[in-house]
Amino acid sequence: MIALLAILGTALSAVGAILLAFVEPFETYALLTPTGTIPITVGLRVDELSSTVAVMVTMVALAIQIYSVGYMKHDVRYPTFATLVGLFTLAMLTVVLSADLIMLYVGWEIMGVCSYFLIGHHWEKPSASAAAIKSFLMTRFGDVGFLFGIFVLGVAAGSFRITDVIAAVPTMSSGTVLTAALLLLVGVVGKAAQFPLHSWLPDAMAGPAPVSALIHAATMVAAGAYVVALLYPVFLAAPLALDVLAVIAVISMLGAALAALVTDDLKRVLAYSTISQLSVMFAALAVGGRTQAIAHLLSHAAFKALLFLCAGAVIVAVGSNLTSDMGGLRRRMPLSFLTMTVGFAALAGIPPTVGFFSKDAVIAAAEHAPNWLVFIGLLLTVGLTAAYTTRAWLRTFFGAGPDVREVSKIMTIPLTLLALVALLLGFVGLWFESLRPELLSAVLSLVLAALGVLGVFLIWRGDPAQDPADSLGRLRGVFGSAFGTDTLYERTVARGVMRLANEVVRVDDSVVGKSVRGTGLGARALGGVLRRTQNGNPQFYVTAVLAGVVVIAVGVVILQ
Repeated sequence: MIALLAILGTALSAVGAILLAFVEPFETYALLTPTGTIPITVGLRVDELSSTVAVMVTMVALAIQIYSVGYMKHDVRYPTFATLVGLFTLAMLTVVLSADLIMLYVGWEIMGVCSYFLIGHHWEKPSASAAAIKSFLMTRFGDVGFLFGIFVLGVAAGSFRITDVIAAVPTMSSGTVLTAALLLLVGVVGKAAQFPLHSWLPDAMAGPAPVSALIHAATMVAAGAYVVALLYPVFLAAPLALDVLAVIAVISMLGAALAALVTDDLKRVLAYSTISQLSVMFAALAVGGRTQAIAHLLSHAAFKALLFLCAGAVIVAVGSNLTSDMGGLRRRMPLSFLTMTVGFAALAGIPPTVGFFSKDAVIAAAEHAPNWLVFIGLLLTVGLTAAYTTRAWLRTFFGAGPDVREVSKIMTIPLTLLALVALLLGFVGLWFESLRPELLSAVLSLVLAALGVLGVFLIWRGDPAQDPADSLGRLRGVFGSAFGTDTLYERTVARGVMRLANEVVRVDDSVVGKSVRGTGLGARALGGVLRRTQNGNPQFYVTAVLAGVVVIAVGVVILQ
């Protein structure tokens, strides 16, 4: 019954999103509460961008809800899980369709809370609890900047309505716009797991595979790219913010791709690829390619949801996340093999998959921009992406491996549908001139992808039992630790926070605690004194009354 309600609810949301995609852009709002200064409104803002992303969110969420019925059929916490997935989807739709920045922020924060519970679904595992706390704290840090960025824009525009804010951007001072844009970037970087707030996302793989698909494909991390595209006039008016975004994107895309190249955990490989692919979107936005960034956002949602759900199927069958425990699955799990091959091809940008068209559009946009750092970073990322996807594909489906069988049909149906979308969606982009492949960028990306595929294949073919990443020698440890960022944070930020927390505990105990305890002891002592007057002796009471009368009489005489 719970599964049916979860699927039907998400299906209704998908139908509603599809209907919105066919209506003319509109906005409706109402005053939520009088604040005395800047009003907060609640309402819908539907345009081409929001309606398209809403369709993407609901369709991927529907596939995940269907898949989860088979994936979590033995999990006693499935009702809670399905409810949280539904709430997560609602929160993302709130971000996408809100007409007011404050309401957008409400959805933004609800997603953070849902991610905490979903990543920590298996809370009895220390790794899951630690990952949930880490994701919550790192994204909350970014959200502080995001909230202040909203305040800056709202105060400058005199309204939190998105339409009013965008209309007021030309009238704002350059300092105000730059401050708002940089503060918003803090929240975007945290939510989208970009450097330096990136390390929570690989650890979030402690959650179930459907959670990973939801967070990585349709919600949460995608919200960062969506917000930049939504408020793009703000960033265009602050070129320095776009330059900062470009540097962050290049560092993130290359660093994450190198980490994915040596990681043995299949889900962590996909997690690093998410960081890298989100950076591709931000790179497009940094060079003025808003349409190309949104195209890659939609493309990424399709093939990344497919890859995570395929990974979940493989992990359920094998009983391990490690590619070193897999191998030879192409014959034992033929449907998972075919669908995941499509997903890997789309991730690597191999035609005719959707990933080829959207990634080529981003590279073409960077080619025509004056920012060569972004263009070179994208080309290097193409080669590295092809290399780590080939490595994961070979180690999962080829060579010797365990004797397993294909997963249930209710899990393979979403895989088949998502694979078809990943194969066919790219051709839709041919209707738009800005998304059509260009000769130079297409040739460059295909050559680099071929080099990445061929290089890893030749190393693997020499010794199929050997991990191709071993050929990197000492660099494997450097890349595998994501360049030691977690260790650096542990030695600096974590220790500083722990020291501050210990000092707060000491002050709380020695100052606040003593004051509270002193108040209690004082009240008890006073009560002891007063208690002596209530001894139950009538003579004492009469004497006290007479004494009081005498004191009052003497006082009256003296005062006269």
